Amino acid sequence: MKNPPVMDPTTRRWRAALFLFMLATGVSMASWVARTPAVRDALDVTTGSMGLVLFGLSIGSMAGVLVSGGLVRRHGGRLVIALGAGLLVAGLLVIAGGAALEVSAGVFCGLALFGAGMGLAEVAFNIEGAAVERALGRPVLPVLHGCFSLGTVVGALVGMGLTAARFPVGWHLAAIAVAVAAAGVWTVRAVPAGTGQEGPGADDGEAGDGGRAGGVRAQVAVWRDRRLVLIGLIVLAMAFAEGSANDWLPLLMVDGHGTSAAAGSLTFMLFAVAMTTGRFTGGPLLVRYGPAAVVRASALVAAVGVALVVFSDNALLAGAAVVLWGLGASLGFPVTISAAGEGVRNASARVAAVSTAGYAAFLVGPPSLGFLADHVGLRNAMVVVLVLLGGAALITRALRTPSSGAGVKPPGAPVPGVSQSDLV
Repeated sequence: MKNPPVMDPTTRRWRAALFLFMLATGVSMASWVARTPAVRDALDVTTGSMGLVLFGLSIGSMAGVLVSGGLVRRHGGRLVIALGAGLLVAGLLVIAGGAALEVSAGVFCGLALFGAGMGLAEVAFNIEGAAVERALGRPVLPVLHGCFSLGTVVGALVGMGLTAARFPVGWHLAAIAVAVAAAGVWTVRAVPAGTGQEGPGADDGEAGDGGRAGGVRAQVAVWRDRRLVLIGLIVLAMAFAEGSANDWLPLLMVDGHGTSAAAGSLTFMLFAVAMTTGRFTGGPLLVRYGPAAVVRASALVAAVGVALVVFSDNALLAGAAVVLWGLGASLGFPVTISAAGEGVRNASARVAAVSTAGYAAFLVGPPSLGFLADHVGLRNAMVVVLVLLGGAALITRALRTPSSGAGVKPPGAPVPGVSQSDLV
C-alpha cells in the first residue's frame, strides 16, 4: 500500500489553524444559541420581538457570504479571515454588552456583526480548505466542517452547564469572545498570504476583458459550466437538509411527535453528534469510493432518516432516525465544495460560488418551511427536504472527476494564489 505524502511543517500548521478556528466558530455559534432564552429574559421581550432581534444574524450572515468570495479574489483568504475573526469577536462583545444592559438594539447589532464575521470567514475557510486539499492530494474539507460540528456540540454542552449554574450570559459570551480572538490571531499567523487571490482579469477566466471584470461578474461567469450548476444543485439540497434540522428539529419533535422540550433538545444533540461523526470518519470512504458514490449514499441515508421522522408515528423511532438524517447530511456540503474547487483555473471563484449557494440554502431556505407548515403541518412540510435529497441522489455523477476518484488533485498540484515555495 502506497504511503501518503509527507506533510511539511508549514502545510501542517496551515491545516491545524483552519481546524482550530472552525472549532472556535462552532463553539461561539452554539454558545449564542444555548443562551438565547437567557438573552430573551434579560431583554424582557416577547417571542415575536425576539424574532426581530434574531433577524440581525440572518442579515449579517448573508451580507458576509455574498461579499466574501470577491474579497478573497482581491485580497486573499488570510485578510478576509482576519476581518471575519474581528467581526466575530466584536459581535460577541456587543451581544454580551447588549444583554447586560438590556438593550435589544445592541443585541441586534451584535448579531449582525457576528453573522457578517461568520459569513466572511466560512467562505474564506472553504477556499483555504480546498487549497490545502490540492496541496496534500487527500480530503480535508470534511474534517474541517467536522471541527465546526464538534464545536457546536462542545458549545452546546458548555452553554447548558452554565445555564444550569445561572452564570451571567454577558460574562459567558465575553469569555467566548476572548477565546475566539486568541484562535483568530494564531490562525491568521499560520495561514499563508494570497491564497485564492487572483490578478485583474482573472476573475472570470478570460483575458480579453482588459481586466475590467468585477467580483460579481466572476461569480456569475463560473455558472456557465454545466457541471458546476449540477454541483450547485447538490449543495443546495444537502445544505437545505442540514439547515432544516438546525432550524426545526426540536420543534418538529415537540409539535410533530408530542415529545417534551428536553427530549426535543436531546434529539437535536443526537443530530449534531451524528453530523460530527460523519464528517470525521468520511475521509477514508471518499478515498476508497469517490465523492459521487459517497454523496449518493449520503443523500439516500439522509432521505431514509427524514422519511422515518415524517411518516413514523413512533416518537422513539423518529428520534433514533435523526441519526441517519445527521450522518447522511454530514458530508454533502464539504464534499461538493471540494468538487467545485478541484480545477486549478478559477478555483477560488468556483468554491466561492458554490459556498454562497450552499450558505444561502442553509440560512434562507429552511425558514421558508415555516410558511408551508402553517398550511400542512411541520411534519408534512419536511417532505420538501425528502424530495430535494432524492433529486440530489440522481445527479451525483457531476461529482466524478476525470483524473481521480477521490475528488482531490495529486500532491504537488499548484494552488491558486500560493507559490509552491510557500508550502515547503
